Amino acid sequence: MSQNVDQSARSLQDEILFQIDSMITEAEENTKPLEIDPARGKLFELFVTAHGAGFLVEDAEVDLTADVLCKKLAALWGLDEAAQASVARQEKIDEKNLAKMRLLWSVMRMWMEWTYAWDRWEEFQVGG
Repeated sequence: MSQNVDQSARSLQDEILFQIDSMITEAEENTKPLEIDPARGKLFELFVTAHGAGFLVEDAEVDLTADVLCKKLAALWGLDEAAQASVARQEKIDEKNLAKMRLLWSVMRMWMEWTYAWDRWEEFQVGG
C-alpha cells in the first residue's frame, strides 16, 4: 500500500509542477507579473495543496519546499545548464534565460513567504 501512496504523492507532485510551469509560461507570454491575481491566487492554491499533501516538510519523501521546487523548475527549463554554461564561458546569461530566472525567483520568494507565514500562523492567533 505504501507504494501506491508514494506513486499517488509523486503524481500529485508532478501535477503541481506541471500547473506551476503552465502558469509561469502563461504569465511570461502575456507579460503579466506572478505577484498579482489571478496568477498569485492560483499559485497560492497550489501551495496549499502541496502543504496539505505534506510536501513542504524539509526532507520529506516527496519534497516541494521552495528550494526543491525551484531546482525542479530550473532543471525543467534548462536554467541550471544555462547558468553553468554562462559561468564556463564567463559571459552573462542570455536575456531569455535571465527573464525565466526572474520568474523563478518570484515564485521562490512567494513560496518561502507563504511557508514562513503558514508555519507561524498559530503563534499569532488570539488565544493560541
